[in-house]
Amino acid sequence: MAPGRPRGSLDRRQALALLGRAGAVLVAGCGTAPEGPACTLAQELTAGPYWIDARLERSDLRWDTHQVATPNPRPGVPLVLEAQVVTSADDGCHPVPGAQVDLWQCDAWGLYSDESPSGTVGQDFLRGYQRTDSVGRVVFSTIYPGWYPGRTVHIHIRVRLFDPFSAPITDVTTQLFFDDAVTDLVSATVPYASRGPRDTRNAVDPLYRQGESVLVQLSGSPAAGYQGSVVLGVRIGEIRTG
Repeated sequence: MAPGRPRGSLDRRQALALLGRAGAVLVAGCGTAPEGPACTLAQELTAGPYWIDARLERSDLRWDTHQVATPNPRPGVPLVLEAQVVTSADDGCHPVPGAQVDLWQCDAWGLYSDESPSGTVGQDFLRGYQRTDSVGRVVFSTIYPGWYPGRTVHIHIRVRLFDPFSAPITDVTTQLFFDDAVTDLVSATVPYASRGPRDTRNAVDPLYRQGESVLVQLSGSPAAGYQGSVVLGVRIGEIRTG
């Protein structure tokens, strides 16, 4: 019997098929139409100290699946977040199906799950992933994030594509930001208001860059909840996780 191919290697046909879908990593804002203009680069941002590969496939992130967290689900203004993953090509942006999209964020009190300093070890609220559908979309049910010292309000998001042997061939991490005016409205509601005034707004956040950072496009209100959308562009071939 011929020796097997090493794990993580690709033959020429597989490599061409994968690379034909994309190239270097982007994080984008090219509009929601895949046939629109070419994807626009945005900054690559750190996963931060709260990244955990929870390997929890689900669309509703509000719950601690271990039933340890109190309260459960995590309270807050509802946010339905749609992300579309696209790739840049000569004729514009095209959807990327089958990408794994991980999302993680803090709750209304600024706490992340499964973190010892937060007292949340063994909990998995506000973490999870989905795979993009045939048009490159995933939709998460979550809550509007709170804040913690030194950072403006944000959500972490990571897009990965894997080869046939489950080795990553694209791995990009960024952060999603929110309009300060909307965050001010949310911050005045329960339970966010118990945190007091936040100490960092977009303009002074160490990672936010006006005109470069990915802003969530929002509709709705604190009373009714929000619907948000972003477009994330990836091109297969480069692995940078911040």
